[in-house]
Amino acid sequence: MRNMTLLPALFAAAVLVGTMARAEDPTADTVVATVNGTDITLGQMIALRDTLPAQYLQLDDKTLFDGILDQLVQQTALAADAKPTKKDELTLQNQRMGYLAGTVLEATAEGAISDDALKAAYDAKYGTTDPAKEFHAAHILVPTEDEAKAIKAELDGGADFATVAKEKSTGPSGPNGGDLGWFSAGMMVKPFEDAVMALAVDQVSDPVQTEFGWHVIKLYETRDASVPTLDEAKDELTGDLRQKAVEARVKEVTDTAKVEKMTDGIDPAVIKSDKIFDN
Repeated sequence: MRNMTLLPALFAAAVLVGTMARAEDPTADTVVATVNGTDITLGQMIALRDTLPAQYLQLDDKTLFDGILDQLVQQTALAADAKPTKKDELTLQNQRMGYLAGTVLEATAEGAISDDALKAAYDAKYGTTDPAKEFHAAHILVPTEDEAKAIKAELDGGADFATVAKEKSTGPSGPNGGDLGWFSAGMMVKPFEDAVMALAVDQVSDPVQTEFGWHVIKLYETRDASVPTLDEAKDELTGDLRQKAVEARVKEVTDTAKVEKMTDGIDPAVIKSDKIFDN
């Protein structure tokens, strides 16, 4: 028969072994190597991992671990031989500030994204506005007003618009019969856009001047632009929310910071010279 009196002692030993194993679990401060007495920690390795291109994370664990450790060993050995200049030290200082500022802004941007924030941004952008109009038009582009007037007269006399465009338009759409495809407000220069919006379907405009020359325009059709779903607009809205949050945070911290600029008497041209480090 099993000696039942041994079970409590065995259980206690198992708990002790488990506690010891947990106490020896690696931490960010665990030293994985030393180079001439300088420690390299597991935390350094993982921090370096986060800077690697994504494809490196496809490597198997041992290859990735060994590769990162070897790189840190090499960098530590080389850094020990470095003789940093004043400019080097200031560059490192700038890099540290830039990195820390970046972490603040990244946290700010991430904190701005939630389902409720995305829904509110979607409603504000798409929920209360009428669908925008899109236009399908073609044009014939020529250098002078006289040429444009002659083309308009030709079209009024029954000439085919696409045929005349292929023969006489100097624009890149000429070989395609002048067809510009579909576009919406803001995609064309203002005089051209105004002329298109004033046309009825199948109507041909009088000559219109823009910075590119003289246009004769035909409107083929119009339609309401489709409104994206929330899911379709998610990436766009996420970018908008992140950008707004970052801009607001930058403004907040700079507006509330005590900033004193002592630049009087400093020639701005000094910014393009390294001679200051010679002093």
